[in-house]
Amino acid sequence: MSGTFNIGEVAARSGVSARMVRHYEALGLLPAVARSETGYRKYGEREVHLLRFIRRARDLGFSMKEIADLLALWLAPDRASADVKQIALTHVADLERRISEMTAMKGALTLLADCCRGDDRPDCPILDGLAG
Repeated sequence: MSGTFNIGEVAARSGVSARMVRHYEALGLLPAVARSETGYRKYGEREVHLLRFIRRARDLGFSMKEIADLLALWLAPDRASADVKQIALTHVADLERRISEMTAMKGALTLLADCCRGDDRPDCPILDGLAG
C-alpha cells in the first residue's frame, strides 16, 4: 500500500509519535518532505521506513548521533559492514559500562536501605550515607 500520508498517518504506520516525527525532521534524521498546497507535510513509504529504522535504533538505546551515522550507512549502497559493526560494538561497550555503574549504584543503595530501620525514629543511615 503506497501513497501520501499526513503526519498522523505516518506516525501510526511507523510507531513514532507525530511530535517525534517533527523532532527527527528538525534534527535532520528525517529529510524535509514536500508540503501540500495548504502547508501540510506529505510523507511516503520511504519516510515510514526511515522512521521505523529510527524507532528500532532508539529502542536499542542508540544516541541520536549514532542513529544519524547508522542511517547514513543504511542509505549508502557502498557502505562497509565493518563501519556498522563498529558503531554497534561501541554501543555495546557503552551499555556494559552503564550496566556496571547501575549495578554498583543498586548495591550501594541496597546496603544503605538494609541499614535503615524504617521506623519512626529520626536517625536514618540512608540520609547519613547521602550526606557523606
